[in-house]
Amino acid sequence: MKKTLLGCLIAASMGWSSLAFGQSDYPTLSQLNQRLQRIGSNASAELKSLTKTAGGKDIWVLKIGTGNIDEKPAIAVVGGVEGYQVVSVELATKFAESLISDHADALEKTTFYIFPNMSPDAYEQYHAELKYERRGNATSVDHDRDGAPGDNGYSDLNGDGYITMMRVEDPMGEYVVSKDDERVMIKADRSKGEAGKYSLYPESKDDDQDGKFAEDLKEGIAFNKSMTYKFPVFEPLAGDIPVSQLESRALLDYLFEQWNIFAFVTFSPANNLSSPLKYSAPNAKKRVVTSILEKDQALNAMVSGIYNETISAKPYMQNNQGTDGDFFQWAYFHFGRLSFGTPGYWTPEFKGKSNEEVNYLAWADSLGNTEVFVPWTEVSHPDFPGKKVEVGGIKPFAMSNPSYDKVDKIAEEHTDFILKLAAIQPSLEVQNLKIESIGNGLTRISLDLFNNSPLPTHSEMGERSRWLRKVRIDFGASEDRLISGEKIQLIDVIPAFGKESLSWIVKGKGDVTMKAGASHVGFINATFKL
Repeated sequence: MKKTLLGCLIAASMGWSSLAFGQSDYPTLSQLNQRLQRIGSNASAELKSLTKTAGGKDIWVLKIGTGNIDEKPAIAVVGGVEGYQVVSVELATKFAESLISDHADALEKTTFYIFPNMSPDAYEQYHAELKYERRGNATSVDHDRDGAPGDNGYSDLNGDGYITMMRVEDPMGEYVVSKDDERVMIKADRSKGEAGKYSLYPESKDDDQDGKFAEDLKEGIAFNKSMTYKFPVFEPLAGDIPVSQLESRALLDYLFEQWNIFAFVTFSPANNLSSPLKYSAPNAKKRVVTSILEKDQALNAMVSGIYNETISAKPYMQNNQGTDGDFFQWAYFHFGRLSFGTPGYWTPEFKGKSNEEVNYLAWADSLGNTEVFVPWTEVSHPDFPGKKVEVGGIKPFAMSNPSYDKVDKIAEEHTDFILKLAAIQPSLEVQNLKIESIGNGLTRISLDLFNNSPLPTHSEMGERSRWLRKVRIDFGASEDRLISGEKIQLIDVIPAFGKESLSWIVKGKGDVTMKAGASHVGFINATFKL
C-alpha cells in the first residue's frame, strides 16, 4: 500500500518521519518516547504506561481504533521482546505511525494494540558506552547462585567498547577456523576425524574464579524467556518462576482483559511466517501440547503465503520457530490466539554460503561494509597464563539489525502485511434470511449466520482452551412471544466461509432484534419486521 501525499505531510508535520528527525540511527528511549507521545495525541489513539521496569522504564501500549473499539476484532503487535533486536521496536512504532497517517480506513473494522518495546532496559544497551546484545532487564539476579548477583559478567578486554568473543588456543578445544572465512570459528567435525584447536568464550574474565566465563551477567530476567509456556526452569535469564517481572505481569494482566484480540504479530527471533509451523500428531496429543494443532497449521500456512508474497526479502536461515518460555508460543498455546512471529529482518543468502556468519560477512564485504567485524587481536588474559588469547568477532547488533536507512522499506512492507491480515479477520453476516407466516399468528424466522472470511471465528487451540469467548446469539423476542428456538445460543466455532443455521418461531406482530458475535470476531445486529 502506497503512502498518500497527505499522509506524508501529516507525518512530516508531526515529526514522525526519520527525515524530519534527521535520524541516522535507531532512536534512544527518549526519542522513542517522544514519538509515542505524538502518536498518543491523535484522536484515534490512546497511549498508556502499563508499568515501569526495575530500571524505571515505561512499558507502553498504544490502543488505536475508532468507534466501539472493544467490540471490534483486534490485532496485537509486539516489539522489543528481545532487547538486542532494536529493529523490532522500530517496526512496531512505525506501524503505529503509519496507521495514524496513512491507514485510518483500517480502523473502521479493526482495533490495534501495539506494544512497541517490552525490553526497554535491554534496548538501552544499544546506545550505551559498552555495547553488547543484552536480553535481561535491570533486576538484580544471581544467575550462577553463588550468593553474589552479577559478579561475573562481560569484560571489554581490548577496550573497543564492544563485547565480542575470545578464542583460546587449546588442543582440547572444540573449535577450528572456518575454511570458508578465516574470521569465523566453527565446531570441529569429529565425525571426520577433525581435532579442535581453540576454545571459544564470550569476551570476559573469570572474576569469581569458578572456571566459567560470563555466566553471571550484570543483567536480570529476559522477557522472552520468562513466559508460562514451557518455562525453562533453572536456566539463566528466566528467573525462578514464570511471569515474575513487573513488565511481563503487567502485559499479561492487560491482555487477559482484551477479549477482542484474534491474532498476534510479534517481532521476535521466532518465525512461523517465512516457514509455517508443522503439525505433529503425537506432540499434539500430549498432556502439555507441543505442536500446533492440525487446523491451525493450515491457517498458519495460508498466512505464511500472504507474508512471503508481501515481504520482498526471501527467507534465509529462518528456522527458529520458538524457544522455551518465549512470548510467541505463549500467545498461541496459553492464550489461544493465532500467533505469528517474524524477526522482520535477516541477512540475505549470499552465493550459497551455508554458515550464517560466513554468509553475513561475505554479504557485508560485497557492500564494502568493513565496520561490522572486530579483527582477532591478541590480548593478555589473567585466566590463561602461557596461552594465546585473541579477541574478535562480529560486532553486537550487526547481524540482527539492518542499518537504519533500510528500516523504512522493511516497515512499509510489514505494515502492508499486518493490514492484509486485518482484512481477512473473521466477519459475520446474515445470509438466506426467511421470514414466513405459518398461520395462527405465528412467524418463522430462519437464517444462516455466515463467516465471510478465510479465518475461522476461533483457532483450534482457542476452541480447545475454552478461554476464547464463544459466538453468542441474543434473540430479542420476549419470553411470551418466543414459541420455538433459543433466546440465547452459544456457538463454539464457525469455520472459514462456514455457516450456522438458526431458526425461531415467534408469536404476534412487532419488530424482533438479534445480536450475534463475540468481541474477537465483532458483532452484528439485525432487526426483523414481522
